[in-house]
Amino acid sequence: MRAELEALNFQVLKEITPTSEDYRKVEALRVKLEQRILEACRQQSVSAIVRVEGSIAKDTWLKGNPDIDIFMRLPDCIPRGKLGEVGLKIARSVSMDAVEVTERFAEHPYLEIVIDGFRVDIVPCYDAKPSEWKSATDRTPYHTDYIKQHLALDTRGEVRLLKQFMQGIGVYGAEIKVGGFSGYLCELLILTYGSFVQTVQAFANYNKRVVIDPEQHFQGKEAELSGLFSEPLVIVDPVDRARNVASAVQLDKLYNFIGAARSFMQNPSKDFFFTPKQSAFSAEVLEQKLDNYGSSILFLVTNSDMQAVPDVLWGQLYRSKRSLGKLLEFYDYKVLREAVWSNEKNFSIFMFELEQQNIAVTKKHYGPPLERSNECTKFLSKYSKNSKVTAGPYIEGDKWVVEVFRKNTNATALLKEKLADTDRGKNVGVSELIAKAFKTDLAILTNSEIVNNGVYDKDEDFKIFLTNFLSGKPFWLKESNC
Repeated sequence: MRAELEALNFQVLKEITPTSEDYRKVEALRVKLEQRILEACRQQSVSAIVRVEGSIAKDTWLKGNPDIDIFMRLPDCIPRGKLGEVGLKIARSVSMDAVEVTERFAEHPYLEIVIDGFRVDIVPCYDAKPSEWKSATDRTPYHTDYIKQHLALDTRGEVRLLKQFMQGIGVYGAEIKVGGFSGYLCELLILTYGSFVQTVQAFANYNKRVVIDPEQHFQGKEAELSGLFSEPLVIVDPVDRARNVASAVQLDKLYNFIGAARSFMQNPSKDFFFTPKQSAFSAEVLEQKLDNYGSSILFLVTNSDMQAVPDVLWGQLYRSKRSLGKLLEFYDYKVLREAVWSNEKNFSIFMFELEQQNIAVTKKHYGPPLERSNECTKFLSKYSKNSKVTAGPYIEGDKWVVEVFRKNTNATALLKEKLADTDRGKNVGVSELIAKAFKTDLAILTNSEIVNNGVYDKDEDFKIFLTNFLSGKPFWLKESNC
């Protein structure tokens, strides 16, 4: 097994390690952009330290995916509320020959551009001293320096393997859409465990909680650490003891990594690193599958143009999904799974898989236990002669119970009712941006209606997404090995 793993890792590493030509191109772009940004800062009388950060600076980047991050360290005389505005103004002034320009948002806005064939983030931060952070991005230069100081040259390939593995299984990237592992987090894991294989093995053996404190900020203070961080994965930031580097990792991404790690250690394969090419169901196959699926899938489709940076959009999409799922469950619909997909422009779809779309006309409504005499009196007064009661009140165990008519017995009708008001669902937790989209355009479809209405064929990425959703099985799971 060891020889097989080493051969596999060697083969993968050859494919993901940048060539000398890759380095030359990235270095040329770095020099060009740094000079442009420095000149733009001078023209606007802004004092700045301009430097490439992230995986390029640490030499842990992947071939074909260099993650070029250029940071402008600005003076703290710039008001906090103006940092993003100043940064964007400078960044836009140097992006005249970019083929794509996208405003993104973390704690404050920054600019993502595509130039000379590379994707580049131009990010403002403050030139802050440790523990005197004014924005979250102020730590990044210190992260770069820490990794460069502690990561041995011969372990940079191990970081690349871990990043590629996580990318292959869909858990790499700290942006809101993904909610996965950041590059810095991968580097800290390699610093902790020493190699890609040892890192994967450690998570394959995951039991209950992982706590890593590289600089031993909490040595002898375990109770304080537990009180500060409650997450199942805690990586104390070496440059900021009050920060968990893994706080943005969603639970499903953590547990998918654990499951994939176990599967990989049992059956190592190149597929884990490079997601196999996927094909979508044809419309005919999908229609047949949905008609015989055994459960009901509701699709909330909007073709409204959403003017928002991706991180803001995905934050609102996810919040709205959770709220709509809770709404369905509040009205007694059993939600088996839920998901949301978007092209980040003008086409978004919420999906809710329900045990049943239609539920019984009546339900049990439990009253207070008999030991609460006053509450029992009020309950009996309310329900003894209530026209909505079909049976009862009667005693079951230690409680009064009635059987009553439900207000709603069809999930589609419920959603149409709740999303048809003037707030378009804001009163049940739908985010403002999504509520506006629902007001402009909303279709609620069930099962094969997604095919019959032509929605399925609108976007190839959505077709792949829905095909995978219906499968429900990760591509890397070859056998039961949880």
